[in-house]
Amino acid sequence: QVQLVESGGGLVQPGGSLRLSCAASGFSFSFYDMRWYRQAPGKERELVAIISSRGGTLNYADSVKGRFTISRDNAKNTVYLQMKSLKPADTAVYYCNARVQRTDYWGQGTQVTVSS
Repeated sequence: QVQLVESGGGLVQPGGSLRLSCAASGFSFSFYDMRWYRQAPGKERELVAIISSRGGTLNYADSVKGRFTISRDNAKNTVYLQMKSLKPADTAVYYCNARVQRTDYWGQGTQVTVSS
C-alpha cells in the first residue's frame, strides 16, 4: 500500500532553515509528480510546491517562491523541501502528497514552527 512518511520538522527561529523529507513506498515513485502542502491552525490546507516525476518541472506558491526548493531523489524514493529565510507565517503542519491513479495519499505530517 502507498505510504508517505515525512520528517525534518521542528522549531526554528525566523530567518532560519529546515529541510523536510518524505519517504515514499508502495507505488512506482519515479512515475508520479509529488507535492508538499501545509496547513496552519484555523486555515485550509494549501499547496506549497510541486515537482514533476523526473524533477524537470517545479512550481511554487507565491508565498514561498525564492525561499523554498522542492527536489527529489528517485533512487531513494524521497522528495525534499528545503526551506530558507523562514517566517512565522510559515508555521504549519507540512504534508507530503502523491496522487496515484486518481487517489490522493497523504503522510502524517511534520510540524514546522517558526518562532523566536
